[in-house]
Amino acid sequence: MDKPLFSIRGLSKIFPSGHKALSGIDLEIEAGSHLVIAGANGSGKTVLMKIITGLMDASSGEVLFKGRPLALAMGSLRVAVGLVFQDADAQIIGETVEEDTALGPKNLKLSKDAVNERVSAAIRAAGLEGKAGFPARSLSGGEKRRLAVAGILAMGCQTIIMDEPFANLDWPGVRSVLQIIMELKRDGKTVIILTHELEKVLALADRLVVICGGQIVRDGEPETVLDSLKPEYGVRDPRCSYRTVRDCSWL
Repeated sequence: MDKPLFSIRGLSKIFPSGHKALSGIDLEIEAGSHLVIAGANGSGKTVLMKIITGLMDASSGEVLFKGRPLALAMGSLRVAVGLVFQDADAQIIGETVEEDTALGPKNLKLSKDAVNERVSAAIRAAGLEGKAGFPARSLSGGEKRRLAVAGILAMGCQTIIMDEPFANLDWPGVRSVLQIIMELKRDGKTVIILTHELEKVLALADRLVVICGGQIVRDGEPETVLDSLKPEYGVRDPRCSYRTVRDCSWL
């Protein structure tokens, strides 16, 4: 039987200031799953994702990637998992859409033909066809997040983690990002969304995890989790405005 994509055991993070960002996190994430991790600002969800992608060290606990300790699996993790930051501008390095998308494949030392093939396919998959030569920083907010996804796809990553992907986006921008999430799901990718805006994306999730005060307080099917929310979790039940979980999408 295949190992889980991520196995997280007893994970804690205490900053030098004494702030405990995470406490005793136990979580398994299966390949091909579509997971939403919800929590108020400061709940610890971003810290959790930085730790499991190797961008931050834990204070204690263990993270396994496909059954291997994270420290021993970083080489394979970096070409398998891509993280889209809340500030998409921070990920833009190339001058044009095409140049930015090509950075990852070039770092993999692929041939020129292979790079061009991957870049073209990724730009197409991200819905940015016709904009390959556009200045990357001239894109809209939603398009910049799509560009970040294009770079991840060009690397060959099968797992995409998106941190607050709808932050500061207008209606068209949100729909643009949701479209790419839906396409990733259709293509069988593992998609992990960190957000407190459940009404925009929960219809696309098969699992909902709620983090409060650095601890996982709920984990399961979205409908079941929503039925057991408490006010202190700082997560709004989107069914206040929608009939069912299946309606919770801005598409």
